[in-house]
Amino acid sequence: MPIVTIQITREGTGPGRSAATAAEKAALIAGASRLLLDVLHKPLDSTFVVIEEVETENWGWGGLPALEFRKRQQAP
Repeated sequence: MPIVTIQITREGTGPGRSAATAAEKAALIAGASRLLLDVLHKPLDSTFVVIEEVETENWGWGGLPALEFRKRQQAP
C-alpha cells in the first residue's frame, strides 16, 4: 500500500485560502495515483495520497526562510 505525500505552499493565495483548489487537488491525487499504477503497477484502490499545505514561514531554502531566499535571488 503506497502512501504519497505532496507538500505545497499556500503562498500567493491570500489569507484563509488554500494553495490549490479542490479540482487542482483532485488532479494531483489522480496524477500521483496514476503514476504509481503506470510505473510500479500499484492498483489505484491501494494508493493513498496526502496533500499537506505549508505556510511559507514554515518552509526554508538555502539556509534561509523561503521568502528571504527568493528576495536575495532577485536582488541585483
